[in-house]
Amino acid sequence: MTSQDIRQKFLDFFKDKGHQIVPSAPIVLKDDPTLMFSNSGMTQFKDFFLGYKEPTSLRVADTQKCLRVSGKHNDLDDVGRDTYHHTMFEMLGNWSFGDYFKKEAIAWAWELLTEVYKIPKEDLYVTIFEGDASENLQRDEDAYNYWKEHIAEDRIINGNKKDNFWEMGDQGPCGPCSEIHVDIRPASEKAKISGKELVNKDHPQVVEVWNLVFMEFLRKADKTLEKLPKQNVDTGMGFERLCMALQGKASNYDTDVFTPLIAKVEEISGKKYTGVLEDEKDIAIRVVVDHIRAVAYAIADGQLPSNGGAGYVIRRILRRAISYSYRFLGMNEAFLYQLVAILKEQMGSFFPEIVKQERLVTEVIKEEENSFLKTIEHGLVRLDAVIQQTIKDQQKNLPGDQVFELYDTFGFPADLSRIIAEEKGLGIDEQGFEEEMNKQKARSKKSSASKTYDWVILEEKPERFVGYDQLVSEVKITRYRKIENKDGVFYQIVLDETPFYAEGGGQVGDKGFLISGEEKVEILDTKKENNLNISLVAELPQEINATFTAEVDVVSRKSSQANHSATHLLHEALRAVLGAHVEQKGSYVGPDYLRFDFSHFSKMTDEELAQVEQQVNAKIRENIALQEFRNIPIQEALDKGAMALFGEKYGDNVRMIQFASSRELCGGTHVKSTGEIGLFKITSEASAAAGIRRIEAITGAKAKEYFEGMEASYLELAHLLKSKDVLKSVQKLLEENHTLKSEIEALKAEKAKQESAQWKEEYVQKGDKKLLVKKTSMDAAVIKDIVFGLKKEVAQSVTVILSNAGGKPMITVGVSDDLTAQYQAGNIVKSLVKEIKGGGGGAPAFATAGGKDLDGLEKAFNLAEEL
Repeated sequence: MTSQDIRQKFLDFFKDKGHQIVPSAPIVLKDDPTLMFSNSGMTQFKDFFLGYKEPTSLRVADTQKCLRVSGKHNDLDDVGRDTYHHTMFEMLGNWSFGDYFKKEAIAWAWELLTEVYKIPKEDLYVTIFEGDASENLQRDEDAYNYWKEHIAEDRIINGNKKDNFWEMGDQGPCGPCSEIHVDIRPASEKAKISGKELVNKDHPQVVEVWNLVFMEFLRKADKTLEKLPKQNVDTGMGFERLCMALQGKASNYDTDVFTPLIAKVEEISGKKYTGVLEDEKDIAIRVVVDHIRAVAYAIADGQLPSNGGAGYVIRRILRRAISYSYRFLGMNEAFLYQLVAILKEQMGSFFPEIVKQERLVTEVIKEEENSFLKTIEHGLVRLDAVIQQTIKDQQKNLPGDQVFELYDTFGFPADLSRIIAEEKGLGIDEQGFEEEMNKQKARSKKSSASKTYDWVILEEKPERFVGYDQLVSEVKITRYRKIENKDGVFYQIVLDETPFYAEGGGQVGDKGFLISGEEKVEILDTKKENNLNISLVAELPQEINATFTAEVDVVSRKSSQANHSATHLLHEALRAVLGAHVEQKGSYVGPDYLRFDFSHFSKMTDEELAQVEQQVNAKIRENIALQEFRNIPIQEALDKGAMALFGEKYGDNVRMIQFASSRELCGGTHVKSTGEIGLFKITSEASAAAGIRRIEAITGAKAKEYFEGMEASYLELAHLLKSKDVLKSVQKLLEENHTLKSEIEALKAEKAKQESAQWKEEYVQKGDKKLLVKKTSMDAAVIKDIVFGLKKEVAQSVTVILSNAGGKPMITVGVSDDLTAQYQAGNIVKSLVKEIKGGGGGAPAFATAGGKDLDGLEKAFNLAEEL
């Protein structure tokens, strides 16, 4: 069976068992503060397990894209080193939300594996939870008894809490699990040792293929367990491992999930993949084909590489692939982007986002590759300087702090530093490197350290958001919890009927007040977590059980919603002016301004920006009334022409916002009619990433302030110029300035000619060489011209010029071409620039350096003569 067949058979099997087949959630999470990425199949269903949402079907099956590269579940460093670890992988899963439980889950798993996939029963082993006295958890006798109906008892193995009690994280749903392992070793190996003895022993061919998790408990912040209100089933089967077992391969990388990608890498690099575990070339190819999947799908789901958060993780994965291909495949030009087309062919029918976003994904990866390859080239120059200094200091190891700086500040891989150092017969001060790494980790941990306490439940009452219709409401606090972070101690509260909009869809969360009698508690922010609108306060009200008047900060809310509605009009205008390829790729909507990221592959012209502005302002002047469809089936909304945004997970019913022809799925707050926006003004347009442009704009009062400021500046300019025709006066000034500049340049050239002739006579003979060390106040451009001329005219010469033009110390060095084998201008500059507390460098024949300390010029002068 091909991998496509294997995937389809799984989905068809569970469809026949009454399961609703749902699409994969985006790999990047946007509304879960506890996770960056979907790291398991159950992530998108967490709210169902916790009881925060009701599922549309009690039985669900899917194949979920997962990413394990951060936090507790981190497989990144194992990728490439073995046959079965991956960053991105697919998790086939079937789910029961309070419907069937252990008996059916076990029976169907056995039926699928042995009767549909035809895996020999004698190759299968299962594990069950043996219990844990420390948590007062008993052995899972139910699972044992149900397994006995299908498999010999000696193939049912007890497993400890580490292997057979599944937990998503430090908190959340959890429960005992039953793993299914498959032994795919050749018969000769099976005859030597039983597969039972190799289960959970990291044998590459006796692997866990499916995990049946029986969700029974909730792990609380204090580490205790409480029973979930409903018993649920959460299963996860590793798609890549399943393909390995069914296709009779010894490695995931030998299956058709990876072989087309490997073939393309072989074609481009000219290197042959042999599948040898220890071969660095083969490790590099495995890293490349694994990592490209993770990066491509993260970008397709809306996460662009960046310097922070999830974007930093994606950039790190991509750079790891580039580093391996550079070091072991000899690839010093971008090529990973060419693999996206293979992914589209392989997986596009199941994950259509890679088809829709192919061009964007390709361009972003290509740009990132080119950028990092330049980083490597620049890093090599810096590393060479460290190596030369280490040799000069007669040391055996490169300083660990400098290698770490190359890695941390400049993104230069530490492994590459090690390899190059070894080639020079040097090592690295590993202890110093680790110390710097630990310092950085400590800083990072300190900045992100927080503690969250359990919820205190005051009233079991469903929370309701009323903020679309009212900005003031009578409320009660239903639950609260304490949190501690680097900023101090705060409290999160949940209200029974909250008017406060929770941050989402790019729009900031509401602020405001809770008022009861004389007490007024400030709401600092509002966010959404596990389908709850959570407001943040610095202190709890004195009377926690009182009835409060909740008041939204009206000015801030109205400004934010004006900006939000403006982003919808902007999106439509961009598509009209630039083309239908434009899609929203991110946004920020606050009270002061809006930011809108969109797919487009060139800088917008002034004419295009003006057209967009005109179209948006025309819609504002039309005063188009809002049409809000608050709870309609998603297909109906799409049929009406609504735009679904990239990387978002929508439910069966959605909210659609319409302003005439502008229709978008959106949960944010909006103006009642476009006239409330007042005025729209673009303040900037720039690149946000490869293939992504970013517009920032203002509306309403902020736009009015902008134009009032422009008018004031214009009037001030007219006053300074003593002219009513400012444009004409400025044009005249520019013409005069151009004429004067030309005259100055001519005078400089004449002076340089005179100075050059004079300096030529001032060289001092030093043996068979000539030296000129001179101080001057001329500017750098003139000095450069003179030095370039002198090093050509004066044979066997070294020229050192120290200048203080404009109060800034500068050193310029020229070495005639016939001396560069003996003297290097760059090395001379580096020796001198320390005296003026600066930096710089250059080529062997010419180099410059600037500094901060004018007083050091005299020392530099004396040192130059000594050198």
